[in-house]
Amino acid sequence: MRDHRRGDHGPNPDVWTGRATNRFQWLLALVGAACLALGVELAVDSAWNSGVAPLVMSVVGCIAAGLLVLFGTLAFVHVALKVDKETLEVRCGHIGLPRRRIPLAHVAGAEFAPHVTPRHWGGWGYRWRPEKGTAVVVRRGEGIVLRLWDGHTFTITIDNAESAVRVIKDRLHPPTPGAV
Repeated sequence: MRDHRRGDHGPNPDVWTGRATNRFQWLLALVGAACLALGVELAVDSAWNSGVAPLVMSVVGCIAAGLLVLFGTLAFVHVALKVDKETLEVRCGHIGLPRRRIPLAHVAGAEFAPHVTPRHWGGWGYRWRPEKGTAVVVRRGEGIVLRLWDGHTFTITIDNAESAVRVIKDRLHPPTPGAV
């Protein structure tokens, strides 16, 4: 990933990359792993005397809850944004899913959002609210708000969002030939 310093107003790179991370999500992933381990422990070393059905329900419940929490949180530990000449790509987590590619031709504008919080969107993750649009929120802080030509908005929490907005706006309005 390329490091973009604040106040760096040099020429825009061909590919701008940025990222935001939420370290708190690792604690939730640890809880999911513990629940998964409990399910495995119950399956391997069960001293239940009340029958097979409660044991199976406990094992399946612990493993299912553990996997859900583990993979649900790891998917949103970080978000990565890549802006090239034609598209903007948002990837979440270590495997890059969910992923969204938006052609810059579909973007009407981009704005800097100084305070994006999970509370405004109903939590972390890939969010949709009818009155606000769609968002990828991995932490509170700065982000960008894209206005799309279809009337929707897409918000992304990202470090150094001002630089991202500047690059996107420059790509939306390319300089005219012969302009000084």
